[in-house]
Amino acid sequence: MRVGVVFIILLFMSACSAVSTAPTMMPQMLGVDSMTVVTTGKTISDHIVSYATGKNCSTVRRQTGQNFCEEDDLSTPEEIYCYNSLGKVNCFASPQPYGQSGQTVGHISGKGGLTR
Repeated sequence: MRVGVVFIILLFMSACSAVSTAPTMMPQMLGVDSMTVVTTGKTISDHIVSYATGKNCSTVRRQTGQNFCEEDDLSTPEEIYCYNSLGKVNCFASPQPYGQSGQTVGHISGKGGLTR
């Protein structure tokens, strides 16, 4: 009960003070926020969210159709097939692209790791 009363009083007090200071601070905050977007590609709130979550989060990424946080992207690894050649190993995205009859040196599957 006591916590609720304190919360309500603080809520009313913050609402009264925000009315007088918000219009004067808005142009400066907009300028600072725009400057951080230009220099870092993130807004001030993006920096706070990135710091709190430990991820690289950006509103600009979200507006371009990507996930908000870079680490939330699900990337599918590509499959790679490697074959012996004259003195070196050549790797391709498809198995035997030039009809070579050699056995693969290694194959990196999309799901797992290197298989030999």
